[in-house]
Amino acid sequence: MDADTLSFFDGHAGALPLYACFEKKLYALFPDVRRRVQKTQITFSNRHVFCCVSFARVRRKAELPDPYLVVTLGLAYGPESDRVAAATEPYPGRWTVHIVLGGTEDIDDGLIEWIRQAYAFANAK
Repeated sequence: MDADTLSFFDGHAGALPLYACFEKKLYALFPDVRRRVQKTQITFSNRHVFCCVSFARVRRKAELPDPYLVVTLGLAYGPESDRVAAATEPYPGRWTVHIVLGGTEDIDDGLIEWIRQAYAFANAK
């Protein structure tokens, strides 16, 4: 893992293995994806950004697992699921969806399917 990514996890070292698992699965699906480490998030893009990971507080602190990561996806719809911590529709037909991950078991087929849809949605813009 590069220095920028390690720096992103300063203060959140417990979430690093969770991120490593997430990133490995993401690159297995989309080896051509581009990654950009920023101060508050790590973005993944094809033609456009389709996925971000961050430590955004999308729930009250007491409701967040320790460690946790928030996966934010751009989708054409707002999924009806208990896994969705927050969803907004900033533009008609464009949803921003936040999903909290508390362990590697949360990186399951359901999440992978949403990531596939977000990738396709961003690529079609």
